Amino acid sequence: MGFPEEHSKWVDFHKKRRSGERLDRLERGHGHGEKLFVERVWWPIFGHMDDLHPEYEVSDWRGRPYFVDFVWNRGQIKVAIEVKGYGPHVQQMDRTRYRQELNRETYLQIAGYQVVAVPYDDLESAPDLTISLFKSLLAPSLLINTDELEHHYTRLEKEIMRIAVRWNGLIRPVDLANGLGVDSRTIRKSLTRLCEKGKLRPVPAKGSSRVCRYECVPSMMSNGIW
Repeated sequence: MGFPEEHSKWVDFHKKRRSGERLDRLERGHGHGEKLFVERVWWPIFGHMDDLHPEYEVSDWRGRPYFVDFVWNRGQIKVAIEVKGYGPHVQQMDRTRYRQELNRETYLQIAGYQVVAVPYDDLESAPDLTISLFKSLLAPSLLINTDELEHHYTRLEKEIMRIAVRWNGLIRPVDLANGLGVDSRTIRKSLTRLCEKGKLRPVPAKGSSRVCRYECVPSMMSNGIW
């Protein structure tokens, strides 16, 4: 089933579970920009909309209801996503509304949400850039929130895997030692253990058996996401 059908099913699923203002907000708020985000960014990455909630209701710092364009809630991960266009809404915003907007974003972060603003113009002209940014943003969070990582990896090993994902799967021991401020021998021991656990593999230098880089195995980079 393609995106149009899946998107329609997803919206209907949420509509059936809402009433009153929450339903009205979904019908009014999930417009062209929001659909464009799901179609051009979220769907290419995940292939589904599981755990993604449109027009999600939260309370602001005053206890008043506030609707976020999207919230992705998966286990301990909470990401609030806002699609923002540079139009009359922004150009005509007064100081009070601007201040309230900033306070809402700060409050969301206090409440445990990672807040992400997506430029509408990029959804139309450069969705690949937004896709790349979201992959880098979400992958480390997913990696550190699995039960497997919590129970079978040291803090240093988890940090190395986070960095490996951020660096597109290729890391050098010298960069890790400098960046983390950890002794190079300790770094190499952790890299060896990650290779034994099937998360990394050594990459010999061209024309030599000396290992100077490590790369993520495909299963780690995919992690069931992309």
